[in-house]
Amino acid sequence: MFSPSKIVFVFSLIMIFVSCGNEEDNSPYAAIYSQPAFAGLTDSISRDRSNDDLYFRRAVLLNKNNFPEPALEDFKKAWNLRKDERYAIAISSLYLEDHPDSAILFLEKQGLKELPGSLLLQLNLAHAYEAINNLNKALGICDNILHQFPQQVDVLKLQSDLLEKKGDARGSILILEKAYQLTPFDIELNYLLALRLAEMKDPKLLTLCDSLIRVDSMGTHAEPNYYKGIYYVNLGDRSKAISEFSLALEKDYYFLDAYIEKAAAQYELKKFNEALKTLQLLLTISPKNADGYYWAGKCLEAMGDKEQANLNYQKALGLDKSMKEAKEGLERTRG
Repeated sequence: MFSPSKIVFVFSLIMIFVSCGNEEDNSPYAAIYSQPAFAGLTDSISRDRSNDDLYFRRAVLLNKNNFPEPALEDFKKAWNLRKDERYAIAISSLYLEDHPDSAILFLEKQGLKELPGSLLLQLNLAHAYEAINNLNKALGICDNILHQFPQQVDVLKLQSDLLEKKGDARGSILILEKAYQLTPFDIELNYLLALRLAEMKDPKLLTLCDSLIRVDSMGTHAEPNYYKGIYYVNLGDRSKAISEFSLALEKDYYFLDAYIEKAAAQYELKKFNEALKTLQLLLTISPKNADGYYWAGKCLEAMGDKEQANLNYQKALGLDKSMKEAKEGLERTRG
């Protein structure tokens, strides 16, 4: 005969096993886990709940299929089973999208405590502080990383962005130039440096862009001419700017920003008919371009055609309700 105390003990064990077996079923994401795309991994997890890789694989699949919340839960389960850098990176990256405070908490209390030497976790922490606008803290983390890894170009790019956000444009350029010395063939970096130099009216922009044009043997990269155009606009030389924007469009007919900048420069020179022709080309390629309609409205208004200007402002505002300039134009040209 079993004593009452033994019966209670056995019953408790049974309940523990039953609750473990039903963990997936009791989850708020049970219906998602049972979908065909995830059912195979869910069955495998039910048979082996100590296998962190199974949780990780299901999390990756969930995230790929736009289920970030259950993916985060699975990444956490994998991390609790084994302190793998991949799991910590995944958790902090998901938090970064909408909850940077949670990313900071996880990284400082768990991720970097377990893996203090992880470059990628430190970088995620810097991005998290950037997301909450604590730029000094983010810059401090970048400094620490660069002390360990001075040739990390991605960290230099982030440091440059942070300095730009702080209003230190010259410091931002100096950091980008340092990164450029390390990876002169990084096209993205070249263009980022070119834009900053153009904005600062720095003549080094011309040397950089001319070198990029020389190595473009096929003549397919429009960006160097575009950045030269921006440089000349900032200098006030709109005729040279228009020439550069035209060259950019010869190389890339679909470079929408070049149409806008060219039309804006033509407008400033009071070449309204030429600007309208430029904008007509743009709107043929991109008929839902709010900026195109706005600038067309400005040109028509300057030419005295308030009725057509009003129609174009209406179209611009219909495509982008946040466009304050189009709303103001609409009010000015209302009959």
